[in-house]
Amino acid sequence: MIYNLDKINEMADGDEDFINSVISVFLDEVPEDLKELEQALAQKNHEQVYKLAHKIKPNVDLLGMEQTRERALQIETLGKNEANMAEIQEIFPTLKKDINQVVAELKKDFQL
Repeated sequence: MIYNLDKINEMADGDEDFINSVISVFLDEVPEDLKELEQALAQKNHEQVYKLAHKIKPNVDLLGMEQTRERALQIETLGKNEANMAEIQEIFPTLKKDINQVVAELKKDFQL
């Protein structure tokens, strides 16, 4: 398992509905943001790459996905600095793989 619910559990203070709500929002938004990020990369749109990575980062952080958060931060910074797209495209596949794996695990673990 590459996610960790410690931060969410701490915030939820035992509120299962809150936990389920956070998980549902993650499952609704992050795969869509990831798809848009992939399109922004294909279009070489630095501003969109920056914005989408910035949007993904707190969501993966909330699930304790430290390495994934680090990759999102790298992509965000590279997008903001209008770095070479090839550099961003090197990092993206791992970000995508990690997020897709967690999405699958969360759906299975929470029967969603």
